[in-house]
Amino acid sequence: MSEALRVSGLSEDETLTLNMLVEQLEEKSTRNLFRSSVYDGKRAIRQVGTVIPPQYQKLGLILGWNAKGVDGLARRCNLERMVWTDGDLGALGIQELTDSNFLLSEISSARADSLIHGVSYLINTQGGEGEPKALIHAKDGLNATGTWNNRTRRLDDLLSVTARQEDKITGFVLYLDNVTISASLNGRKWAVDRVEHTWHVPAEPMVYRPRASRRMGRSRITRATIGLQDAAVRALVRMEGHMDIYSIPQMLLLGASESVFKNADGSQKASWQVALGRVLGVPDDEDAANPRADVKQFKAESPAAHLAQMNALAKLTAREFDLSDADFALTDMANPTSEGSYSEARENLIAEAEGAMDDWSISVRRATARGLAQQNGLSEVPREWASIDTKWRKAQFASRAAEADAGSKQLSSVPWLAETEVGLELLGLDEQQIKRALAEKRSAERRAAGRAVVAALAAPVTPQDNANGA
Repeated sequence: MSEALRVSGLSEDETLTLNMLVEQLEEKSTRNLFRSSVYDGKRAIRQVGTVIPPQYQKLGLILGWNAKGVDGLARRCNLERMVWTDGDLGALGIQELTDSNFLLSEISSARADSLIHGVSYLINTQGGEGEPKALIHAKDGLNATGTWNNRTRRLDDLLSVTARQEDKITGFVLYLDNVTISASLNGRKWAVDRVEHTWHVPAEPMVYRPRASRRMGRSRITRATIGLQDAAVRALVRMEGHMDIYSIPQMLLLGASESVFKNADGSQKASWQVALGRVLGVPDDEDAANPRADVKQFKAESPAAHLAQMNALAKLTAREFDLSDADFALTDMANPTSEGSYSEARENLIAEAEGAMDDWSISVRRATARGLAQQNGLSEVPREWASIDTKWRKAQFASRAAEADAGSKQLSSVPWLAETEVGLELLGLDEQQIKRALAEKRSAERRAAGRAVVAALAAPVTPQDNANGA
């Protein structure tokens, strides 16, 4: 444990909370750093074995299976937009909030960090001069931690580390109930800025796979997947050695002197020269017991055993990540020929993605509603905004033709839906296409109404019309 932080300007209770959170962050940092290095492909494998030359362990061979397992799920959890059935989000400035914060990208970053570390955080802050009115930024489990209150279902506090120097914290933001404390170390003195507000702790945890005993979730990179990837890298190293050594036919030379393995100056030839150059000619030696050398050849060993082990490990990894064999396996891959078989192969992954999106939805809703309130100069989120919700893309990838076919069948049962945004969504149109279609429909209706008015005004007056008018 590092030395406790003593920051002038903080009360005793605030200092205790700060150091408790620092200790909590350090307790998790080892495992979080470990998983980050696994995901980024920066972790060296352990000793492969005593029969493998050490130079093969220094080749830097890596596999990205754990990263693929994280990204394979993350790419099926895409936030499309926020929706509000009881009001107009556009009037609240949702586009400004989304664009000024790169909100969809920020949520995507928090999503990936949640899968790697088990939890990440979406933090709301009020923008300063030259900044957006409301800021929403993501923080990973390496640089933020908080205390979750099981009764209020929100954070009691949050520490966000903003600067480090030689593994020491030199800048942080401490979020407490209705107060935010920013501190930075200048030389040996701490500069502290305190801002009071009405947002309690303006942060929401995005948790992957929470459970009662682990409220802050678990990483998708498990001990099982790490062990399988390590075993696969060891198999890859052994195969690399095999290709250098055992893929060359082995020769047994009988009756020859050592001179055939030496250079003209009498120095020993390098092993690679012997292996690659072969021994093309060996002179007879009439004075030797065996005047003519005899060459025996043993066939090269196949790397099939190594490939079979890699394939088995790949399939085991696919099972752990709920991905299909085609995502990992080298051979013996199933080739689905129908949409049904394709969906069945990914059924567990789709269920996992839908569960993850459900777990993240509340945090995204809260952070977005709070951001809109701050952007509009409010001191709290209005109650009527409770129906603001997330709209995620479908976790199951389907062709546009399949979506349109399924949508048309639903619309045939409820024809009036075809005139609504929901009906156009069922047909597979995206948000931009829906807006364009409805705008063009309204424009066409206005033009038709205008033509009808012009036609009515231009119609000739008959004697009967005059008589009626008289």
